[in-house]
Amino acid sequence: MALGKDYATQECSVARALEIVGERWTLLVVRDALYGVRRYNDFLVHLGIPRAVLAARLQALTAEGILEKRRYQQSPPRDEYVPTGRALALWPTLRALGLWGREHFDEPRLRWFRHADCGTELGPYGECPACGVVVPVADVLMEPGPGLDPDPADPVSRALLRPKRLLEPLDVEAA
Repeated sequence: MALGKDYATQECSVARALEIVGERWTLLVVRDALYGVRRYNDFLVHLGIPRAVLAARLQALTAEGILEKRRYQQSPPRDEYVPTGRALALWPTLRALGLWGREHFDEPRLRWFRHADCGTELGPYGECPACGVVVPVADVLMEPGPGLDPDPADPVSRALLRPKRLLEPLDVEAA
């Protein structure tokens, strides 16, 4: 029996969510957008994703209101992809999935996520143990961890070696 392409018979919010973000690469595109990646070529080189797949994922994420396509250059026309509130709402899921992967597969710590206001490492639910608040995505400081390659080949990975707040556009040229 062939594997279906949707979960039409499922009455389940998890199934509905998987319809949108469950395809391979999709959550990695959203992750990169939250990390500040905005431009098509930057997604392409950082993820190593086939062009057709990236174009399809960006189109689907835009259609679902998870990313917003914005023109940043008129001639030639070039667009960037900016995370919306729907993308920000995926942050706890991405954080939990990353923690789960590190815990269950002995992954080295690749990144630290801290409360930008006080520098405290976030708890498992995105909370600041020192301040007692759930930290909004824009107030999360991302820093490289000891498991990251200190000399990556692509410019996006090099730019992500610098501490930065989530959502701030990534400055690839400065890398």
